[in-house]
Amino acid sequence: MPTSAPARTPARRATEAPVPSWARHAAAGLLWTSLPSALWRIAVVLGVPLGLADSEYDAMLVPGWGYLALPLLSLLQEAVAVLPLGLVRWWGEVWPRWVPFLRGRRVPVLAATIPAALGALACTVYGVAFLWTSTHSDLAITPWGHWLMTACYVPMVAWGPLLAVVTVHYYRRRTRRGDTK
Repeated sequence: MPTSAPARTPARRATEAPVPSWARHAAAGLLWTSLPSALWRIAVVLGVPLGLADSEYDAMLVPGWGYLALPLLSLLQEAVAVLPLGLVRWWGEVWPRWVPFLRGRRVPVLAATIPAALGALACTVYGVAFLWTSTHSDLAITPWGHWLMTACYVPMVAWGPLLAVVTVHYYRRRTRRGDTK
């Protein structure tokens, strides 16, 4: 009876130092915390009833531009949410082969940690500002609509702290053995 060769699975590239599961989960959590607000904006563009007054839809969609700006903002937000995965994956240590001129070279530690730390600070400030404005706004929205909007945007408050924790872990993991380049 002939036997077939076992299916080859591509080798998973590993980081130089092991990444604990909590750090991988925190980095993945960044994707999940940004998704509800992106979906809420897409729902606004699609005209899904979210409890907003018609005047609020009109203000958000700024006749014409909102139909382009809100989905692009959602796509940009999700694209940026993928970047912190590099802090726990091999491509945060070595440039992937599709990056011209840098492919295969080591990613300098500070080239990843400085933008990530600034992003964590900015997202933390945004989270605090969101809490302030959402509790002190006079948005024309029904109580259930306000609850839904808050439920979609409150996870973004965790973005800054999660990114800060993952960034500190990345820096410590990469510099533990004197690797500062």
